Order: sequence, then structure tokens, then C-alpha cells
Amino acid sequence: MSDTSVNTSDAEPDGDLKRSITGRLLFFYVLGDVLGSGIYVLIGSVAAAVGGAFFVAFAVGVTIATVTGMAYAELATKYPRAAGAALYINKAFGNKPLTFLVTVLFLASSFAAAGSLATGFASYFAEVWAAPPILLVSLVFIALLAVVNYIGITESVVANMVMTFVEVFGLVIVMIIGVVVVFQGDADFAVLGDFSAEGNPIFAVVAGVSLAFFAMTGFENAANVAEEVVDPARNFPRALIGGMAGAGIFYVLVSIAAALTVPVGTLADSDAALLTVVESGVLPLPVGVVSIVFAIIAMTAITNTTLVAIVTQPRVLYGMAREDVVPAVFGKVHPTRRSPVVGLIFSAAVVMILLSISQGLKSAGLSIDVVARLASVTVVLLLIIYSMVIIACMKLGTTEVNTEHYRAPRPLLVLGLVGNLAVLFYTVQDDPTSVIWCLGLIAVGVALFVFEYFFGKRDRPSGLDRGEQTLGEESR
Repeated sequence: MSDTSVNTSDAEPDGDLKRSITGRLLFFYVLGDVLGSGIYVLIGSVAAAVGGAFFVAFAVGVTIATVTGMAYAELATKYPRAAGAALYINKAFGNKPLTFLVTVLFLASSFAAAGSLATGFASYFAEVWAAPPILLVSLVFIALLAVVNYIGITESVVANMVMTFVEVFGLVIVMIIGVVVVFQGDADFAVLGDFSAEGNPIFAVVAGVSLAFFAMTGFENAANVAEEVVDPARNFPRALIGGMAGAGIFYVLVSIAAALTVPVGTLADSDAALLTVVESGVLPLPVGVVSIVFAIIAMTAITNTTLVAIVTQPRVLYGMAREDVVPAVFGKVHPTRRSPVVGLIFSAAVVMILLSISQGLKSAGLSIDVVARLASVTVVLLLIIYSMVIIACMKLGTTEVNTEHYRAPRPLLVLGLVGNLAVLFYTVQDDPTSVIWCLGLIAVGVALFVFEYFFGKRDRPSGLDRGEQTLGEESR
């Protein structure tokens, strides 16, 4: 069947997701996801890799990510359905084993990220109330976010927007501190040109980008809610590119403020670099009060990013179930809440199991941290996926599904592909063991695909059989 646009009725079929995310909500969804916990957690690590000029690594990273996001914007407006990268690669190459592999790789990275974020939330929570065990806090945290997701996508995205305002407020505080330091005459601007960490400025920046890139994945998570966006042809590119650009500005300004306020070595040694900036004494407030308030802001940022991950995971499973790539049960949608409930339960359970296994190994005295190790290869997995999506976008460039979709500039896509591959090469070279873990995940994916191939049913309608959504539709 050819890829042609087919009008749908105003009523949504019972098995479909609800199209209710406006352009404004999607903008804050992207902004909050890309800022999220990354800027609250990663600044110290990037400063250690680069030196005082670590803002350059964030600027380069967000530029590569934004160009990659343009490929997602084109494909999401061509195929405004759940599943993101897996769907696009399926459309471009029509190879189910490859599609299934991409699905497994993305879900593995997302599960690991959610587990790491839950652990980070519990660590900040201990600053406010140290009584509950970290594992218990992490498990309850994931369960509560799954409930929010179950209630509905609109409620989830509105909660995301509110939390985005809170985390932006925290970043504004850091920038104000930087401005005060400058006006007091205490700022040493020479530090902003320091690439001392790696010696070679180029390698230093690439090392920083490799660390920072994990936080700049808002385009993938946004693509997975494309089926629920109102008028995606108009709203999706604006919200996606605008959100990425806005996040990039925050990353650069906050990084500069942090470098001017606190010695780079202190930032590099801190597990909560921005908290170190806030506690530097520039603000005329008691340090204890500042620590608790900023810990709450950081927990909100982590919650925001984790909620986005919890929203994304079941929608990938839902979209791939509709493409007959994963078991059909993941295509089940709650009849009233319109949430992909089976995929939601499965995803939350996997994250909880990862957390429990990781804590169990620690309690047994073993040094293997399952969640942390999986998170360390997330960047490798995502860079592979992003490179494939850019190739898929260029391959599908002549496929006219509709006349309203966004078209990404091809020269920029080529630069984005080169940038992704360069960071991927450096990351693998810097941590060769990541390849072993990736191969392990691929082996799991192959085993699951073989099971689905031999035991799964082949009677599910594809997205085209169900009819592509008309991109000019307004909210129903």
C-alpha cells in the first residue's frame, strides 16, 4: 500500500491515543526534558573533562542535537505517530529485525536513564529527609510517575510544564549569582578560555560533548508523543527546535555563571555542582536554607526528566506493536484514560527490577552497579540511533506522505551526521567496554525478536492500513 494521506473522522478510534498536546505544551515538554536533570547533574563532569571553557562543550553538544532534532521534526511531521526512531527506521528500511533492534536499544537506554534518575532523586531526597531507604524512595518515585502517566498524557505534559518553570527558576538563581560576581569585580574571565583538562582543546570539547550529550535527547522523547500533538505539521517543528535552542542558551549561560563563581576544580569534584555555586556565599541567605530549597528544585528537575522517560517508554512499545514488531499486547490502550497501560506497567516494572538488582548487588558487596553501567552506554546507543535517523530522513526525502510536513536542510543533516559519528567514535574509543555491553543488549534484542517472529501473530494492521493522520487537524 502506498504512503498517502487519508482523512480520519473527528472521533478517535478506541485503540488510538488522544491528540491533545498543544504547541506551547510541547515546547515546555522539550525544554524541560533537555534541561531536566542534565544541567543539575552533568556540569561538574563536563568541567572536569574540558576545563573552564566547558560551556563550549554544551554549545557544541546542543548544536549537534538540534540539527539531529531537525531530522526528527521532518519525520515526525511525515509520520505523526508514536514510536519515534523505531518507526522512522522501519519506514526507511522496511527491515523488522533492524527495527526491533532499534526499539530494544532505545528502550534499554531509556530504562537505564530512568533508573539512574530515580537513584539521583533519592540522593537529593536524603538532603531533605534522610529516614527512608534510598531503594524505597526510588521505587515509590517510579510508581508515582507511572500513576501520573496512567491518568493521561495531558495531565503528564501539564505537570511537565509546571516542573519546567521550577527548574528554570533554579537556573535563573545561578545566573543571577554569576551576574553579582561580575558586578562585584570578582570574576576572572580568563577561565572561560581554559581548556586545561585534556591539553588539546578539540579533544577536550569532544570529551565534554560525549558526557553532555545524554542530557540533550528531548527530540527523541518528543517524537514519541507526535501522535498526541495537535496540528503536528505546524506545532512540532517550532516546539522542537525552539525548545532545543532555548535549552542551549540556558546551558551556556549557566555554565559561564558557574565557571565565574566557583573554581573549576571545585566544580569538577562536586556531585552537585550547581548546589556548590548556590552555597558559595554570594547570596545573602543562610546556607542550610539554600541547600534545602535548591535540593527541592533539583528533585523537581529530575522528576521532570524521569516523567518524560516514563511517558516515552510505553509509547515506543505501543507504536511498535501497531507495526507488528513487538507483541500485540503492548498496543492496548485504556478505554477511558487513553493511556498505553500495558506498556506503562511493563516499563515501570523493568525500571523497578533494575533498581532492585542494582541495590541487591551493592548490598552483597559487589561493585557492579547495573543501572549506572547501563547508563554509561546510553550515549553510545543513542548516537547510533540518531545517526540512523538522519540517514533514514535523507533516504525518505523523496517520499511524499503529505504536503504539509517540515523539511530539514540537507547540508545541516550531513553536518549533524558527521557530528554524531565523531562523538560516537570518541566515546567508544574512550570506553571500549561499552561495546561489550552494547553487544549484550543486542543479543537480548535478537532473542526477543526470534521469540516474537516465531510465536507472535501476523494479523495486526499497520499504520498505513489504519490510515495516516491528517496533519492539518486541529484539536478534536
